[in-house]
Amino acid sequence: MRGIIPFLAGTLIALGAGWVGFPYAINQRRPQPVDFSHKIHADKAGTKCEDCHAFREDGTFAGIPALDKCSGCHAAAMGTTAAEKNFIDQFVMPNREPQWADYARQPENVFFSHSVHVKRAGMTCESCHGTTGASNGLRPYREDRISGYSADIWKVSGTNHGMKMADCVNCHRTKGLEHSCLDCHK
Repeated sequence: MRGIIPFLAGTLIALGAGWVGFPYAINQRRPQPVDFSHKIHADKAGTKCEDCHAFREDGTFAGIPALDKCSGCHAAAMGTTAAEKNFIDQFVMPNREPQWADYARQPENVFFSHSVHVKRAGMTCESCHGTTGASNGLRPYREDRISGYSADIWKVSGTNHGMKMADCVNCHRTKGLEHSCLDCHK
């Protein structure tokens, strides 16, 4: 009986440490290449999500804007921040695309249409992406070391859901929509 208490205490401590430490061990963190503020662009420049994150003519989503979209306004500094100066010096002047880490990268066998959700369903960007548009900076990118995908699939910052299949299915079911597996999986 004497040996069981230390054994149980050690087991509980090991399980607790694993529960807390495992996400840190499996996920690597790295900063985005530019300290970008959505808030400054929305408040001071009056830009909306679709001004930078647009749809192509065929209805597909262009995603993260290319450098030419940024350099249209930032050929020269518009403000006084060090982040903007660094962006111009490191990316705009040498015409070098920033290597953004995609928080929402989906597996290769998954097809997701932003156009259908935004244009046909009338969903707002915030319904899936949370308060990203009001952020002063970009959070570090967390990547699962095993799968290579973003750790954000488990919970999107500023929302009550993630980007797991169950989250999509639950949203569709609450809206009374049922689909075939092949609607999303190719």
